Amino acid sequence: MQRRARTLAGVLAVAGLAAATPWTAQAAPPGPKTVTATLFERPFAQVARACTDELGPAGYGYVEVSPATEHIQGGQWWTSYQPVSYRIAGRLGDRAAFAKMVETCHAAGVRVIADAVINHMAAGSGTGTGGTAYTKYGYPGLYGDRDFHTCRKDISDYTDRGDVQNCELVGLADLDTGSDHVRTAIAGYLDDLRSLGVDGFRVDAAKHMAAADLAAVKGRMKDPGFWVQEAVYGDGEAVRPEEYTGTGDVDEFRYGTHLKAAFQSGSLAQLKSVADGKLDGGHARTFVDNWDTERNGSTLTYKDGAAHLLANVFMLASPYGSPNVHSGYAWTDKDAGPPTGTDGWTGLHARREITAMVGFRNAVGSAPLTDWWDNGGDAIAFARDGKGFVALNNGDAALERTFATSLPAGTYCDLLRAAPDACDGHTATVGDDGTARLTVPGKGAVALRVGG
Repeated sequence: MQRRARTLAGVLAVAGLAAATPWTAQAAPPGPKTVTATLFERPFAQVARACTDELGPAGYGYVEVSPATEHIQGGQWWTSYQPVSYRIAGRLGDRAAFAKMVETCHAAGVRVIADAVINHMAAGSGTGTGGTAYTKYGYPGLYGDRDFHTCRKDISDYTDRGDVQNCELVGLADLDTGSDHVRTAIAGYLDDLRSLGVDGFRVDAAKHMAAADLAAVKGRMKDPGFWVQEAVYGDGEAVRPEEYTGTGDVDEFRYGTHLKAAFQSGSLAQLKSVADGKLDGGHARTFVDNWDTERNGSTLTYKDGAAHLLANVFMLASPYGSPNVHSGYAWTDKDAGPPTGTDGWTGLHARREITAMVGFRNAVGSAPLTDWWDNGGDAIAFARDGKGFVALNNGDAALERTFATSLPAGTYCDLLRAAPDACDGHTATVGDDGTARLTVPGKGAVALRVGG
């Protein structure tokens, strides 16, 4: 939820953590494949096919799917973020389709992260996408008036913790997550998704719930899995992203704004300090953009073309954080919902440049960043010590120079221009001294790795 007068979809907040917890917070998604693809608002059947045809073969570790709960009716994307019950009965598919998607993705080697909307319920009244009649503060068989905070007004002061976590985000009914009944209901909902095979959760609007409340919910679950929480940083705000690292990982919004500044100012050199002033890399999930930021202008978006693609290449090449590739759909109306068919999606997760860099990241693993070079402006290069090398050129003209790659002597495929199964003449030769003479195309990149 971002702070917006009309649309909804994910900010978070939190207070102090309970001292004792029955789980160990994940420092990064478990397993060697740490890249997530968020297939925003994709129907579950399409996600299943993507796991089989694209995500699994490319080496993605995770797919994140949009909320599965029954929600208010309407064509806008943000209706998915106004739940009216915890049934799987939304526009993306029913319970059977969801379960089949999880099974199919697991068979392809891809784990599933479910976007969980647990800070609030829907505003207004009506009938949900699954036929449930509801009113604000009244959701049959689930929540009644006493289950919501008594501050029945919109959040107005982000320097006041109580206002942020007890009042209403753009008019949505704010659950009292300090209540035993509410905590138990949320834990039951998340446990149900786990029973269908879900591996973890992206917790929407975590900033608007006390960290202690989230810890209590997690503690009531049978097996909470991996958590990543949406906690947007704001200068001078009372609630800070680092409050949530005891409960899991946190989406690092400052990362995307840093990349936008670098790529739009002509100074990629500033990316050398991309980790400074942010969450520690072991708790940070990085992204170039997401569905909120591509609409509010705080990050690059698919509309930025080559710069957006290069920023994703950088994210996947850099060792900081656990990357999340946002793959949504084209839009002109910020409120517009997803396509109804197979056309209109950006398909970023399946772009050859992106899948090549997913393989790059899996191959270099935890190798440290070495041999940084920049021209003080729009070109940079760096190595992943003995495992990989990447050079990015955000300028218009090609760049030719000799780079220190850290790689063993030999001939390597240029991953970003080679065909999936053959170099097709796009090779680079590394000498005995670890250097290579390379030409980096304008608005392009070169990537080399051991075994590639």
